[in-house]
Amino acid sequence: MNMKTPMNMKTPVIASSMRTAQSGFTLVELMIAVTIALFLVGGLVTLVDGMKRASLSQDGMSQLQDNERMAATLMTDVIQSAGYFPSPTINTAASVLPVTGPFTFAGQSIIGTGAGNAAAPGDTITVRYVTGGTNAPAKDNTINCMGNTNTTQTLYTNAFSVATIGGVSYLVCSLNGAAVVPLASGITNLQIFYGVQSNPAALTNSVDTYLDAPAVTAGNYWGKVLSVKIQLTFTNPMANQPGQPATIQFTRVVDVMNKTGVST
Repeated sequence: MNMKTPMNMKTPVIASSMRTAQSGFTLVELMIAVTIALFLVGGLVTLVDGMKRASLSQDGMSQLQDNERMAATLMTDVIQSAGYFPSPTINTAASVLPVTGPFTFAGQSIIGTGAGNAAAPGDTITVRYVTGGTNAPAKDNTINCMGNTNTTQTLYTNAFSVATIGGVSYLVCSLNGAAVVPLASGITNLQIFYGVQSNPAALTNSVDTYLDAPAVTAGNYWGKVLSVKIQLTFTNPMANQPGQPATIQFTRVVDVMNKTGVST
């Protein structure tokens, strides 16, 4: 006997297939997916933030190194030239470096102010010399604290100090009494010590002690300064990092070239 399956017996199969095709994520599955996405986004944000801070720190350190190089180069070039003048067979230190301004005797090439341990902005140092210019016959291309030269014989008086300009602390220089010009930023303090030979019996013309400006004045040593110790305090661009100091100190000893003895 041939019996046919009733039509209504197929209905549950069709309904089950429809329910399967329309099924989606459960609430628990969605919560798990959102949680994983949040972890991934959080990790990505942390990674980007870390890369940004590392980049800023690298930029800050690069700027710090540039400022150190700029300050050290300009101050070294100027201090080394202290007392220099062209044509020594014609000129003398006394004739080309007269008593004027802060300089108390003819031929004096260096003078400073401030105690060596003074609080910020610290000390000042003034250095003078004469350039032969960039023209013959006395051509020497000697630069001033701005890094510039002159075409003719010129007396340069370079005064270094630290000043705040527009809320930023700079190493500045005043050339021949003009308004100060910023040279390098991020410098908060300048300390200067002068190398002298305090023992008059010694014949080596070499440094035996370093003194601050008041002590040099008290000992009447301004004409006997053989070298200068520069201590510059910079703001640390990584001071917000754990274990990093707020400032970094840079020290350099510069010989006064026309006074250098056996050992300094």
